[in-house]
Amino acid sequence: MTARRLTDIVFSWIFRVFSFTGTIALGAIVVFIFVQGAEPFLFPTSRELRLVVERVNRVTVNGRVYENQYGFIMLPWDTETVTLEFVNRGEERTLIFNLAPARNYRTSLVLPLEAGEGAVITSPDAYTFSVSYPDTLPGLHQRIHIILPEPPYSVLSFISGRAWLPTDQKEYGILPMILGSIFACLGALLLGVPIAILCALFMSEFLSPKIASVFRGGVELLAGIPSVVYGFFGLMVIVPAIRAAFNVPSGSGLLAAVIVLAVMILPTIIAVSEKCLKAVPRSRREASLAVGASKMQTSFFVVLPHAKSGVIAAIILGFSRAVGETMAVILVAGNSPHMISSPLQSMRTLTATIALEMGYAAERHASMLFSVGIVLLIMVFILNSIVLMLRRRGEEDE
Repeated sequence: MTARRLTDIVFSWIFRVFSFTGTIALGAIVVFIFVQGAEPFLFPTSRELRLVVERVNRVTVNGRVYENQYGFIMLPWDTETVTLEFVNRGEERTLIFNLAPARNYRTSLVLPLEAGEGAVITSPDAYTFSVSYPDTLPGLHQRIHIILPEPPYSVLSFISGRAWLPTDQKEYGILPMILGSIFACLGALLLGVPIAILCALFMSEFLSPKIASVFRGGVELLAGIPSVVYGFFGLMVIVPAIRAAFNVPSGSGLLAAVIVLAVMILPTIIAVSEKCLKAVPRSRREASLAVGASKMQTSFFVVLPHAKSGVIAAIILGFSRAVGETMAVILVAGNSPHMISSPLQSMRTLTATIALEMGYAAERHASMLFSVGIVLLIMVFILNSIVLMLRRRGEEDE
């Protein structure tokens, strides 16, 4: 076996191993995201009730004694009544939690009318109930918390819900974020696509190759600028300009996000569109010029329609770039997860929701952020499918 043949075999196996490893890694990432994101819609957060006592040395829960308990006291999830007996300031107290109905995880919780003198009953969130017995010093307060499991969340409520209140009300509606992402991206396309196509036509049809290469280098330079730089520019320039022009308290909102995203998608659309325009056969141009059409007419009515599949693909790729943008949008959009009725109002995108909240999210909240990631994956998958379909249709037309 010659050295050249041996080298070809070695490199072919290296390429196979790396390709296989990359495919497995990508598949594992996608599967992990889907498993984590699907969990909130299939399972409750727990199969047990959790009880926490603070500064209660000895407590009897449903007949079982716990002394110096610092962790969770676990109870069966179908428990209907929780009876606690403990000593508060030298007096024996009995506290009863009535869960109704317990088998549906949680629809209501009924406390006794009298929890004892000075007791303060609160609900820190929709699935946690607390009874506090104040003492002379705040650090000596006795507290008892019962934490109920959250039931599986509804997919319909997730997609169509308008309230995103993950910390207190445990509501996870992402419709405002979906619409915010779509409005921001569509607005960026409406603003950026005409400019990008005109630039691509100008570079491919009207500039000399040397001058066009200079412009092409500038476009590539724009593509290499980090997104946080675009966001910082928008925060320092575009947001104050909007605030002054429309006399609003804050210029951060949908309009600022649209302008920043429009600038960011320009390099992608210009670069891909120019390549598609330059790929149009020269004979098409010569035929149009031969029948008396001007160079401008040839560019708009012959070259551009012939490259429409590639141009549309470039637009879809720009849309995908806008959908996945995070940092720039966080800096200029205002990040308010509410339905908007004006371009000047604050809004939030799906990617911004993940970036802003993943750092402190836990349990159901964290799983819901993975579900938001699934929605983003589906959106990008649909966009990529459209690109492939348009490319195949363009090849068939040719």
